Amino acid sequence: MLPDKNILIELANAKMPFGKYQGRYLIDLPEYYVVWYRNKGFPKGKLGNQLEQVYELKLNGLEDLIRNIQKQNLKLR
Repeated sequence: MLPDKNILIELANAKMPFGKYQGRYLIDLPEYYVVWYRNKGFPKGKLGNQLEQVYELKLNGLEDLIRNIQKQNLKLR
């Protein structure tokens, strides 16, 4: 089953809302930080779901999928 493209587009535009990495795209968070959240427990709600998706993408080496969406969005502007 393919992921919903709208979810991927939203994830490509999602930024960290707080902390040391505030304002950074979730896909650009350091891997150790995402793994730390995985071990600690992802936050509840949308942010937690997005961080979990980022974890899975990084785990499977698919970050470029999101980066390509970001590049396409820049071209459209």
